[in-house]
Amino acid sequence: MGARILVAEDEPKQANLMRMYLEREGHSVLVFGDGRAALDAARARRPDLVVLDVMMPVIGGLDVCRILRAESTVPILLLTARSTEDDILLGLDVGADDYLTKPYSPRELTARVRALLRRAGVVGAGGQEVLRVGDLEVDAARFRVRVDGREAVLTAKEFGILEVLAGDPGRAFTRAQIIDRAFGFDHLVLERTVDAHVMNLRRKIEVDPARPRYVQTVFGRGYRLADQGATDSKKPPVGQSPRKTGP
Repeated sequence: MGARILVAEDEPKQANLMRMYLEREGHSVLVFGDGRAALDAARARRPDLVVLDVMMPVIGGLDVCRILRAESTVPILLLTARSTEDDILLGLDVGADDYLTKPYSPRELTARVRALLRRAGVVGAGGQEVLRVGDLEVDAARFRVRVDGREAVLTAKEFGILEVLAGDPGRAFTRAQIIDRAFGFDHLVLERTVDAHVMNLRRKIEVDPARPRYVQTVFGRGYRLADQGATDSKKPPVGQSPRKTGP
């Protein structure tokens, strides 16, 4: 089943185009032409995701976003013709989850919607809430990771990175791809900070972080999750180095 998506867009052609593409994805779409109507509908109908134009009559999109974020955790995708750093920071401050500047490709819009729904744990037909790679389990809906039956407590950014890698085991992701998929429009995350998050992630899920079995470095590219990296059942607890048996 698709998601319930609320679209707030006062330009009819843009609104109809969004409705058409999102309905093709199997979603149920409600369209409203002003901020007050969109806010009332979001409160009454509790959508799975809100696509919100910044420039809206009656109540502006940023104000609608701020109010919704204070009341719920619904994913919010902002649409705007403004693309300066100040605009992006303002969108972050009021609680948006992603930011798309006009003009945009409808395919990019649907891809961003899919990513937000996936992060929120809204899974459609054929989707998978728990990603399993060997004895590693990533439960996106419950924000939980288990390694060989033991739970590893991760930060939000560590979890986001692991979820991206676990979604396609064996594939090498660049740092830029990890930032885009794991952190949405929080593009203030720098590529070098990905390395720091990966280092901390390895300390929490690897038996020996210096010789990682799961999150592996692909030199000249980035990182991947080894698709056959969890086969040895005789391992010490997570975070404990293996004992030396000889010199």
